[in-house]
Amino acid sequence: MAGKLTEEELQAFELEIERLRQEHRDLDAAIDALVAVGTPDQLQLQRFKKRKLWLRDRISFLEDQTTPDIIA
Repeated sequence: MAGKLTEEELQAFELEIERLRQEHRDLDAAIDALVAVGTPDQLQLQRFKKRKLWLRDRISFLEDQTTPDIIA
């Protein structure tokens, strides 16, 4: 699919990837802060971790879309 992306689409993907990476970093900080409290809200912690996994998967998907297919 990467061969079919316009420059504009590629830039949009890159911006989205960076936004998702920032959110992933923010969740890392939020998780660290929650754990530092001592007795973290386990439900909130679980939600943060689940969101981080979703973000990682989405970032990987978008990166795959921007990488050209290589036929070996």
